Amino acid sequence: MEIQIVTIRPEHAPALARLQRICFPTLDESELMNEEHFLSHCRIFPEGNFVALADGEVVGLGSGFFIDFDFDHPDHTFQEIIAGGYYTNHDPEGAYYYGADISVHPDYRGRGIGSRLYQARKELVRRTNRRGIVAGGVLPGYPRYRDQMSVAEYVAKVVAGELYDPTLSFQLRHGFVVKGLLEGYIQDSASDNWATLIFWENPDYRPPEE
Repeated sequence: MEIQIVTIRPEHAPALARLQRICFPTLDESELMNEEHFLSHCRIFPEGNFVALADGEVVGLGSGFFIDFDFDHPDHTFQEIIAGGYYTNHDPEGAYYYGADISVHPDYRGRGIGSRLYQARKELVRRTNRRGIVAGGVLPGYPRYRDQMSVAEYVAKVVAGELYDPTLSFQLRHGFVVKGLLEGYIQDSASDNWATLIFWENPDYRPPEE
C-alpha cells in the first residue's frame, strides 16, 4: 500500500467531509466541516492543506492557515479562529501557521500518517520562514479523570509523562509545548470542551532584516 501526502484538491472535498464524521464522532455537528468548507480551503490556501492518500483513497487530513497570533491575548474558540470552517482568516503574511485539524481514518492509524502530516506542516513553516505552528489541542483523555483532578492538573501530569492523553501526548512527542488552556474551545463531549494552546517553534526562523 502506498501512502502519499498531497495538497488538497477540489475532488477530495466529498471524501474529506465523510472523514470528519468518521474521525470525530463526539464533535457537535456545528463543529464539523463539510464539502463547502473544504472547497473554500482549496480556493484560499491549497498549499497549506494536506491530504493523506492510501492507494488514491482519502484517509487523512492536516489542515490550517497562516495567521498573526497574539500570545498575550490567546483566548479563542475553534469556530472563531477558523471563520466557521471557511479559513477566511488566512493571512498570506501571517507569522504563524494555525493547525486546525489533523485526522486519520481509524483503519489507518498506527502507520505513521499523522506524523507525516505534522512533518508536512513543519516543512511548510520552514520553507516560508514562519515563526511556528499554533493549535488548540483537544484532551480526549481528560473526562476519565475529571472527578479526580482539575484540567490544569491533568495537563501537568500529561506533560510530566505521568498520564497519557491520546492527542496531547502525541503532540508533545512532535515537539509542541503547552502555552495555556482554552476553556470552551470546542463542543466536544470527549474532551469536556477543553483544549490546550500548543506551540511548535520553528528552529530555522530568521527575523526579517530591518
